[in-house]
Amino acid sequence: MDSIPTQAPAIAAPPGFFAERVLDVHHWTDRLFSFTCTRDPTFRFEAGQFAMIGLVVDGKPLVRAYSMVSPPWAEQLEFLSIKVQHGPLTSRLQHIVPGDTVLIGRKATGTLLPGNLAPGGVLWCFATGTGLAPFMSLVRDPGSYDRFERIVLVHTVRQVAELAYRTLIEQDLPRDELLGELAAAQLTYLPAVTREPFPRQARITTLIETGALTAELGLPPLSPDRDRAMLCGSEAMNADVRALLEARGFTEGSNSEPGTYVVEKAFVTK
Repeated sequence: MDSIPTQAPAIAAPPGFFAERVLDVHHWTDRLFSFTCTRDPTFRFEAGQFAMIGLVVDGKPLVRAYSMVSPPWAEQLEFLSIKVQHGPLTSRLQHIVPGDTVLIGRKATGTLLPGNLAPGGVLWCFATGTGLAPFMSLVRDPGSYDRFERIVLVHTVRQVAELAYRTLIEQDLPRDELLGELAAAQLTYLPAVTREPFPRQARITTLIETGALTAELGLPPLSPDRDRAMLCGSEAMNADVRALLEARGFTEGSNSEPGTYVVEKAFVTK
């Protein structure tokens, strides 16, 4: 497919946005890519939040909600995206190269915040596809480990190649100078694949329904008494896992009233 022009290397930021320079682009598969860009020093966010990001198209901002992959302390911003060939934004965004300009909304928001959850022992992060993004920020934020005794990151994709950041999570993070000790002691990563052979080959809903997740870790069944959950993925996954959790007595939390699970409803599909 021919490259689709994005925009000039430098533009003036429209109101409400920062204009940031693309630094690096990584194509994981023909359906998945990530990129890093510069970060304005005044841009603030909490781990788990998202911002509106995008491009200037025909003189106007074309943006969608993207969770920050990068932790709040990082000097650069990183994002993970799907590729939709005829999607208004991602059909263009997938062709960015270093030096291009992307728009970053000045205000970060979102529900996947530890403060929206009541205190608990184990935090379960359930992600499908690019829903992994906010959890990559959370597991690299020291504050996450202060709030929970243990963090279990469950990431389900269709193909093994779509397990983005797997090496970083399994190998780099435990050896990180600042976070290594915390991650090695408190973080458990459970990748799963649905359409290729893999040691853990099942959907998140199946893993929850059968009790396979907790059994694998030697933990009691999911309970709102000790467990907390964050969901970020496809609309179908979010709905199905919400139903499973609520059937077990979990209640949804918010900025105004902490609960035992939270779900991110902003998800890029085009």
